[in-house]
Amino acid sequence: MAIRYFEEEGVKARLSGKRALNTYIRQVIDEHLDVKKVEINYIFCTDEGLLEKNIAFLNHDTLTDIITFDLSESETELNSEIYISVDRVADNAQQFGVSYNTELHRVLFHGILHLCGFKDKKPEEEKEMRRQEDLCLKGYFGA
Repeated sequence: MAIRYFEEEGVKARLSGKRALNTYIRQVIDEHLDVKKVEINYIFCTDEGLLEKNIAFLNHDTLTDIITFDLSESETELNSEIYISVDRVADNAQQFGVSYNTELHRVLFHGILHLCGFKDKKPEEEKEMRRQEDLCLKGYFGA
């Protein structure tokens, strides 16, 4: 299992406790998927950097907090690049009245949940995604 974290030039994600986070992410994956190999790269970037990717790859000209690319080549592996805008995370944390750390972890888990098959396009899917995110936050932070 390899879960790695990268910051684009000039970006500071302020993420700590990566070893414990990796263990918890693997637990979430194991709960929903039966995969043998896990390769996940989180790449922290700016709004501008993620907007470029959103336009280039998804043809969406909007700001977003996360884009998850599933690069898996078989059902026994999970290979992904997950791009997260720290600018969006900070703005959303302020908007929702939560800490940056809480919102950052919500988004980290959101990407994993997408890889596990959860969607959020329809209202009922979005409601379930939020429930799963809350379960992850509670499970990870013990709150």
